Amino acid sequence: MEAMSFTYSNLNERGPGRVVSKLAWVLPGIRSVQAQVEPYAQWWAESNRRALDSGRGLWVVLGDSMSQGIGASAPDRGWVGQLLAEPPPRIEGLAALNLSFTGARVDDVAGRQLDALELVRDQGHRIELVTLLIGNNDLMSPRWRKTLDASMSALLDRVPEGTVVATQPGFQRAAASLNAVIEDAVRRRPLVVADFRVPHMRDWRGRLAQDHFHPNDRGYAGMASLVRDTLQGVHSAG
Repeated sequence: MEAMSFTYSNLNERGPGRVVSKLAWVLPGIRSVQAQVEPYAQWWAESNRRALDSGRGLWVVLGDSMSQGIGASAPDRGWVGQLLAEPPPRIEGLAALNLSFTGARVDDVAGRQLDALELVRDQGHRIELVTLLIGNNDLMSPRWRKTLDASMSALLDRVPEGTVVATQPGFQRAAASLNAVIEDAVRRRPLVVADFRVPHMRDWRGRLAQDHFHPNDRGYAGMASLVRDTLQGVHSAG
């Protein structure tokens, strides 16, 4: 199936939030990282077209700016690109279809991103693996935090079996509650946890971009290593 039959934008239709927009005007670090959003989205859109044209099995990436690689020195220096550069056996030979976009929330994955996944599957493309890293933007918003657990539970009931789901590394009560939702879903369905609640995922010294929020290349290397180890386990169990 040719990629031209699939139209998808890796840009968030809502654009950046009001607070981020204001901070970008006065803080150069935030402004420089935000300037990556459009070119990185375009890079992934072009990469997605190549992936669909390749005829290979697909690794479908669901998520937010972390899966876009925002904060890294280049789009392929995020955790997705670094994992592709040194793939574990589980994704060797697969092409990445990255449906993430900056600012995405859980409801965006349940809507626009899963809709795109289902369209690609209906078109006859082979989806071999799905990964899901989502929840940061919901956790930062008092409005969306209130419904996060219910939204995530509903999403995890819908993602394909075998989806690799990342936990949240934070100590906050809301993050712990979200992780409990993920653990419950894994007990109910054949999903796989990429557990970010490990010491090196809680210490970000020297691993953050200029906005002091998104990872830099080194931070993304740690994320890629953790997911790689998770997928090694999946492969070995296979």
